[in-house]
Amino acid sequence: MPNTLLQTAAANLKKAVPLMLKYKIPTTPTNYALWYAYVGEQNPLLNQDLDTAIKQNQTCSPVTSELLYRKHVSDPVELDVREMRKNLDAMVCELSQSLRDTNLDTETFQSQIDKDFKKLSDLETKGFSLEQVIGVVRSIVKESSNIRSSTVSFTEQLQKAQSEIDTLKTRLAASEKDMLFDALTNVLNRRAFNHDIEAQIDLSPTGTCLILIDIDHFKSFNDTFGHQLGDLVLKTVAKRIQEACRDGIKLYRFGGEEFAIIVPSSQLRVARQLAEAIRRAIEKLSVKDRRSDKVIDSITASFGVAEWKPKQSVAQLIEATDKLLYEAKRLGRNRVMPIAS
Repeated sequence: MPNTLLQTAAANLKKAVPLMLKYKIPTTPTNYALWYAYVGEQNPLLNQDLDTAIKQNQTCSPVTSELLYRKHVSDPVELDVREMRKNLDAMVCELSQSLRDTNLDTETFQSQIDKDFKKLSDLETKGFSLEQVIGVVRSIVKESSNIRSSTVSFTEQLQKAQSEIDTLKTRLAASEKDMLFDALTNVLNRRAFNHDIEAQIDLSPTGTCLILIDIDHFKSFNDTFGHQLGDLVLKTVAKRIQEACRDGIKLYRFGGEEFAIIVPSSQLRVARQLAEAIRRAIEKLSVKDRRSDKVIDSITASFGVAEWKPKQSVAQLIEATDKLLYEAKRLGRNRVMPIAS
């Protein structure tokens, strides 16, 4: 490397390291690369995005750093591979559910065949001769037995395919440990939440608020209309919540039908107002079931909101918020807890 490039690199590192220390940025390879590019001032959009993140949170969270690195610094080929894996994961989830549904139909069919066998045995009590009844029974039982054998074989094949898909999903998860987005809703996932909430409480906890959101009666959507409509409800709700998250506020899929929002540098009153605005927006949603053309307009959600308290751990903050969410559901759902003072 020419001396001029070495001198430039050294100068940039001398600028980058103090800034990382000032804003409490972990000294990881990704962060070094990000801040090296920042002080080099060769990418105005990177500098603008990083300045905005710092202004909003007084630091730059691990997930924000990773996203800025992917957007402005990393190799596009690397990003294509990650996107491919993300799409593959979504496809596997859909195929997996389809196989489960098919398995259920097969079990129902097999149960019906067993009932038919019972009915056939009752034919002997009708007005046919014994020889005729036995002939009919033998013929139908033979045909039904073949169908039953085929069904059993098909079920075994489905179970094997399900096992292979489960294995593939495990391998995908292991090979993409840095995946940050939920494949179904396209919002940040639980892994991203864990990274961000830990960093937020470690680096800039004062005023940090946590909102937990749970879609009311979500199981009934799946049971009544099927998993496809349930997935559509999740995606629709996530999109509506995401529209309300601005100025450094981030949305995460916390698990199942539950979402989390980290509100930095705020206070309980403001976070609760945000939760109430989101609650009203969700109850205005409607989703159409394409199979029956029925419109589902009874979507609501319950909210728990808590503000970090001195000496409180991440686990304690989550537990406090979860208790408030549970209280909202106990009191009748479709409400925000605590109640506004």
